[in-house]
Amino acid sequence: MSEQSRRPRRPAKPYRRPQKDPVRILAFEALRAVDERDAYANLVLPPLLRKAREKEGPEKFDGRDAALATELVYGTLRRQGTYDAIIAECVDRPLREVDPPVLDVLSLGVHQLLGTRIPSHAAVSASVELARVVLGDGRAKFVNAVLRKVAQDDLDGWLAKVAPPYDQDPEDHLAVVHSHPRWVVSALWDSLGGGRAGIEELLAADNERPEVTLVARPGRATIEELLGEEAAVPGHWSPYAVRLTEGGEPGAITAVQEGRAGVQDEGSQLVALALANVLVEGPDEKWLDGCAGPGGKAALLAALAAERGAVLLASEKQPHRAGLVEKALHGNPGPYQVIAADGTRPPWRPGSFDRVLMDVPCTGLGALRRRPEARWRRRPEDLDNFGPLQRALLRTAIDSVRVGGVVGYATCSPHLAETRAVVQDVLKQRPDTELVDARPLLPGVPDLGEGPDVQLWPHLHGTDAMYLALIRRTG
Repeated sequence: MSEQSRRPRRPAKPYRRPQKDPVRILAFEALRAVDERDAYANLVLPPLLRKAREKEGPEKFDGRDAALATELVYGTLRRQGTYDAIIAECVDRPLREVDPPVLDVLSLGVHQLLGTRIPSHAAVSASVELARVVLGDGRAKFVNAVLRKVAQDDLDGWLAKVAPPYDQDPEDHLAVVHSHPRWVVSALWDSLGGGRAGIEELLAADNERPEVTLVARPGRATIEELLGEEAAVPGHWSPYAVRLTEGGEPGAITAVQEGRAGVQDEGSQLVALALANVLVEGPDEKWLDGCAGPGGKAALLAALAAERGAVLLASEKQPHRAGLVEKALHGNPGPYQVIAADGTRPPWRPGSFDRVLMDVPCTGLGALRRRPEARWRRRPEDLDNFGPLQRALLRTAIDSVRVGGVVGYATCSPHLAETRAVVQDVLKQRPDTELVDARPLLPGVPDLGEGPDVQLWPHLHGTDAMYLALIRRTG
């Protein structure tokens, strides 16, 4: 009998059930919904958080757990491009051959390693446990091996390895370092007008977690009421804005629950206020929001209109979104109307309105802080689909306003193909119009450029990158 056969066999390790971590399981489920169903994280996350609180109880799933889950989801989505480049250096196959659920677990692990203060050993072990729960033991070993490679360096070290030098390829360098698709980097750079400092600041701002901003709807809520909330401070620019500096759940605020206040980025508030305050010649009784869904700007406009004895018609093509508008306007202090109608084939007569807002569908590149997954979903060819619709809606808006009235053309995108190009193309065919300088209608807001239109920026104004052009009909 050989020496080896005489040795006692080591007892097999007892099987250990993987430990279920509700925070990381929730984050994984959110990422899968974003990937599989093209869902938006800001819509998926709240119900998942509620479900976790109900299932685990407030003792096992508290506010800190909710904050960590939120950070894991949004942080992973924002830095997806950077993390993909790093993971690609640590796997033995093309990234497209890694199963998407495995890639989601890896990305969550990389974010914990490189984007949070979680200790490396804890980040790796928690990610491996998550992999055991949602992927199985076999693929958990793969996750463990990859994350141990990633843990050998910090974020700056990895960027030095995976990002091409700026001098050799500026756009690709910025795309990897700041986690934006290359075509988006190029488009934003064009909109800014060149210069390295500005584009770096903008891309970095896109990756920062934005504050929650509330709007106190005139005649229904006051700034003072909202400032009574914890960690609430006045907005930067809008007289109706309040910022929640420590996040929190706006749905728990009484005024928000009752519809007297709402969650609304300050850039959106400024667009509505500028249109409401621009001088119109003659009567000022009928206002139109021609692309009103989901209702934030319509609710602010309706409240302002009510103060002046004017009436807002809020029109939205999609019936379910028209329902959201109706909900947002419910309880408005003055009369209003909500209809489901196609803005390119309006049911109202030409020249019916004194003020018209047309916040057109767009790529949403101005809201990448809030919807980070949009940067990976959009393609350059989307501009070809939006362009004709944006022009058609602007033509409708001009037809809908009377002589002496004003149209506000707005987009939540800074892409020149969706902003100035649309306005210039339409106005070339409309000699009965003129541009109005929008800058004086945003008092106190700096860095508004040469006008007459206005482009807001996350890195300059702390808002979404909203665009506004004001157009007066002259004949």
